Amino acid sequence: MSNANPISIEKTEKDAWYGISSKSLAGGLAPKYNTIMKRALGNLESQFFAYAQMRNLQVVRSGDLVHSVLRLNADQERKLLSRLSRGGLIARVRQGLYLVPPQLPLGGVWTPDEVTALNALMKDQKGRYQICGPNAFNRYGFDEQIPNRLYAYNNRISGERKIGMVQLTLIKVADKRLGETEVVKTPSGEKAVYSSRARSLLDAVYDWSRFNGVPRAYEWIRNELAEKRVTAAELVKVTLRYGDTGTVRRMGALLEHEGVKKSLLQQLELSLKPTTSLIPWIPSRPKRGTVNRRWGVVFNK
Repeated sequence: MSNANPISIEKTEKDAWYGISSKSLAGGLAPKYNTIMKRALGNLESQFFAYAQMRNLQVVRSGDLVHSVLRLNADQERKLLSRLSRGGLIARVRQGLYLVPPQLPLGGVWTPDEVTALNALMKDQKGRYQICGPNAFNRYGFDEQIPNRLYAYNNRISGERKIGMVQLTLIKVADKRLGETEVVKTPSGEKAVYSSRARSLLDAVYDWSRFNGVPRAYEWIRNELAEKRVTAAELVKVTLRYGDTGTVRRMGALLEHEGVKKSLLQQLELSLKPTTSLIPWIPSRPKRGTVNRRWGVVFNK
């Protein structure tokens, strides 16, 4: 059989093994694709999407089509997946791994949603993640601005990635810095792992430079405490586990100003080593102002 015509007209034993006939692949299987396919897709592309719908494929890896009823060789498969990816019909997660739409959208261009893209990448890398920073700030109502990319702490990858039209900012951290999360089910059925409300407030102070978190995080924390959406005990807990020395000192000064229990402040204080050095309340501003000696913080408002 010629590789140029990978699907035979007659039903073969291999067709029966996959539970799909060549006639179905040619056009009877996926009526929702027919209009778009006739206008924009070649025969092989049409067969691919019909096959993907029949098998309910959401992910395709290099080699999958070589061993399928499509009977492509490795070079044909590589070129087909490359064409579909460049055309915006499937989304490249990495070389050799692609996300496939459940159905082609009107206009024939598709991109996965942010969580689907992130989950596919992390599953492939066998990694853990939690959505953080601006996305978490928006989710919990701290900031009304909707981010144009997805930020995620994870234990595998650092840097920028693009999957379809999804822009990812991946921040690699040690395993011990992952935790204090909430799992949310998205409309597409995916599970999204977010930093919790308390953890997100802590991260706004800890990762202030990356997320432009200070000084606005201080006001967020005051509001969340006042509205009882988060407790001082929760903030102390996440600060001790995930904060650094500077974060502990700033959080201690803030919570002291808010009049939280002495026992909670003592937990923070006991975690610090004695020092005479001073740090600014707002790191991006000159270190001039009144000094809180207990926490070694200069209130440079």
